[in-house]
Amino acid sequence: MKIDVALPVRAALGEGPTWYHDRLIWVDIPACEVHEYIPASGTDSVREVPQHVGAAKPRAGGGLVVNLRDGAGLLAPGGGFRWLAEWPIEGRRGNDAGVDPQGNLWAGTLSYGGGGGSLYRVTPDGGVVTFLDRVGTSNGIAWSPDGALMYYVDTDTGRIDVFDTDPEGGLPRRRRTLAEIDRGLPDGITVDADGCVWVALWDGAAVRRYTPGGDLDREVEVPVSRPTACAFGGPGLADLYITSATEGLPEATLAAEPLSGALLVVPSAGIGLPGTPFAG
Repeated sequence: MKIDVALPVRAALGEGPTWYHDRLIWVDIPACEVHEYIPASGTDSVREVPQHVGAAKPRAGGGLVVNLRDGAGLLAPGGGFRWLAEWPIEGRRGNDAGVDPQGNLWAGTLSYGGGGGSLYRVTPDGGVVTFLDRVGTSNGIAWSPDGALMYYVDTDTGRIDVFDTDPEGGLPRRRRTLAEIDRGLPDGITVDADGCVWVALWDGAAVRRYTPGGDLDREVEVPVSRPTACAFGGPGLADLYITSATEGLPEATLAAEPLSGALLVVPSAGIGLPGTPFAG
């Protein structure tokens, strides 16, 4: 597959790409930056937030919900900020997040020293339920086209897991393994219109596609060691955008990989699913 450079940036830890209307929302975690990239104009606007930001997702009423170091906050379209839910724990920060078909935010955390994370469900009114505790590194989360399955990555396990969702609105149940990863570590994920799961492979220099049955269906080599997450966007949701990182790479690797940290795109990679905005 052809790989293009959407933005030739050197993000420290680009993450969380999300397509909404005409733009791709993504973050640079340690830079405390939320980006909105509009491919039609080539512009990438940047908004600074008060803490390390693991993810930013659109809100139904406008603005963004952000997963920060100490909890989930709301960014107004005009730039105002307020906390929605707080869970400050020394040595932890927010990481990847997702919005389920009902409009709830699923916000993951990790420890700066590794391990020690959690996964929370945050309702539009700010109610918080701890769904998983003792998580290593909470990362990608996404749902099947019919909403019946929730896919989840705890990077430290080296797996993509899957849960059954509750049609009555309760918490997902019956966790099992979808796929064991044998190349790098699993990071961010997205699900396409065929119900297949795409996963970025940190230290694996690739993005893979797994069928709903857990079979490896496709592998896309990328020119960076640390792709972090992927999302479909663009016309017809056909283009696969991939964020990447420079954080932690030795100087020799950075010199050999001038695109590390860039926002990449694979044109016409498949067909994605329209996302659900946060209902709060």
